[in-house]
Amino acid sequence: MMRAATALDAMGKIKRVNEFFNRRVLFGEDIAIWGENDYWATPLELMGKGIGDCEDFSIAKYYTLLSLGISNDKLRITYVKARIGGSHSDITQAHMILGYYEDPAGEPFILDNLVTEVRPASRRNDLIPIFSFNNEGLWTGTGVSEKKSATSSTAKLSRWRDLIARMQAEGFE
Repeated sequence: MMRAATALDAMGKIKRVNEFFNRRVLFGEDIAIWGENDYWATPLELMGKGIGDCEDFSIAKYYTLLSLGISNDKLRITYVKARIGGSHSDITQAHMILGYYEDPAGEPFILDNLVTEVRPASRRNDLIPIFSFNNEGLWTGTGVSEKKSATSSTAKLSRWRDLIARMQAEGFE
């Protein structure tokens, strides 16, 4: 997949990576997979098991796209509340997706393990963004009110720090 995707334009890479993981990895709960309530798997761990939860899908897509040359400032892992039962439902569940920003200040395209098609955020009314992050920082708010956190640091995200340390041990830089 990586070799074939190298020749694609940015949106082609986005769609190919989203489709690859959504078709080849099963969804499962961390407690059943890892024996923990909340575990963020590295891409190698995810592919080794062939099963993961929304964080694992988002992380694997993020690092795969970085490896394919997509700029870090165009990618953000985003914690959202997903409306269960559609955009008019009052029932929400914590969920994680990956946002691709053609323009870092513009509307993102959403890569999600729940919806196979990559769609602009304006077509995902079932998602309520809470915060987003990447290797460069942490953002709070949504849309025009979105801003980089005052600390702009992912230091508060202990699971992210733990994931990066495990990835470095696996040979990722």
